[in-house]
Amino acid sequence: MIRDWQRRVEEAFPACILGRVQRLLGAIAECRGLFAPIGARCEIRCRGGERIPAEVVGFRDELALIAPASDMRGIAAGDPVEYRGRVASVRVGSDLLGRVVDADGRPLDGSSTPIFSEREVPLYNRPISPLERQPVDRVLATGVRAIDAMFSVGRGQRLGIFAGSGVGKSLLLGTLARNTEVPIVVLGLIGERGREVRDFVENELGPQGLRRTVVVAATAEEPALRRLQAALVATAVAEHFRDQGEHVLLLIDSLTRVAMAQREIGLSMGEPPATKGYPPSVFSLLPRLLERAGPGARGSITGFYTVLVESDDRNDPVVDCVRAVLDGHLWLSRDLAERGHYPAIDPLASLSRVQPRIVTREHAAAARVVRAHLARYRDAEDLIRLGAYVPGSDVGTDAAVQRMPEIERFLRQHQHETHSFDESVERLLRVAAGESAILASARDEEEATCR
Repeated sequence: MIRDWQRRVEEAFPACILGRVQRLLGAIAECRGLFAPIGARCEIRCRGGERIPAEVVGFRDELALIAPASDMRGIAAGDPVEYRGRVASVRVGSDLLGRVVDADGRPLDGSSTPIFSEREVPLYNRPISPLERQPVDRVLATGVRAIDAMFSVGRGQRLGIFAGSGVGKSLLLGTLARNTEVPIVVLGLIGERGREVRDFVENELGPQGLRRTVVVAATAEEPALRRLQAALVATAVAEHFRDQGEHVLLLIDSLTRVAMAQREIGLSMGEPPATKGYPPSVFSLLPRLLERAGPGARGSITGFYTVLVESDDRNDPVVDCVRAVLDGHLWLSRDLAERGHYPAIDPLASLSRVQPRIVTREHAAAARVVRAHLARYRDAEDLIRLGAYVPGSDVGTDAAVQRMPEIERFLRQHQHETHSFDESVERLLRVAAGESAILASARDEEEATCR
């Protein structure tokens, strides 16, 4: 009933700008006479009685280019397009917690409990001014030993999880959603298979994890605009809670599907393909979306974004663009995943840019010691496997070979296992050949800095 009256009030905009569909090109409809700004929400009224929501995404001469948010079947040339002053927005509030919603913020979970949203916020919000952001200076425990010890995450940091298909991105995201010490989690499932949404909610999150989570889902068969909007809705919901002083964990799976949705829209609008078929609008959208996360004046948004690396190509343009913007990256190794190593994080290819500022010198030195052991072992790995390495020929390699079994046990954990931050650091110090060596390394570093 309330929704009914809400819709009537929204439609009571004093002016109605009317255009007409002229033709369809891919995912875009050209409309004549629709003088509405970019980002405006409009509605195509089909002759069969169906109303198809759409958004103005560009112009060509005097034609407005609009992207429909549902199946385009039924749209015909000459169908009226109405604009009543609305912009792309979503209603947000505490009632969203524990719910699964679509790209419009409407429930998908079949629950009879309505969502009474407190306020409406625009999807295309501007990032906070850099000088209004609080510094990232506090550790955020994720419960994943390899991350907490080797690539410590700060509250308000943004990291990418890079991997090819089937390497364990979604499994790691589920572990982070369950175990990270935050009061609110916002999860965006973009371009996923339909069955995976329910699987993730029931098996990865579970009832306890869902209670503090808002899930925004747009599956693979939905139009490009819906997939793009789902990422924007998840970010807008996270911003709402951050502005209330909350510390939010934002998980987007996957950012590559967002880039593909924008590519589909951009190419349909006539944009020239720039790199690997991606038009320039993709590389302007990604930084704008990613910069909206991070610390605010009061609360914070800690973001984890999965990036699908096609053919395991580390030079993929989306990978390069995202890696340059984020505050760190976790690279998942297919070789580790095939050996049953979870999480399949490659320590030599991963990085947390804020770790040196948020952990103790002993902790940072221990992480470097373990990384050095891994690097030496990898350099000699082929010789070791062939039996051609002669012990005693290199002291550093001998130490790496001796420590490798313990390091591998340290970096592995069960999917549903969790560890406190202090436990992870204590275990790291033990693995890194004793606390005295760590203290000596930290002391040498401090003396070098003073000099």
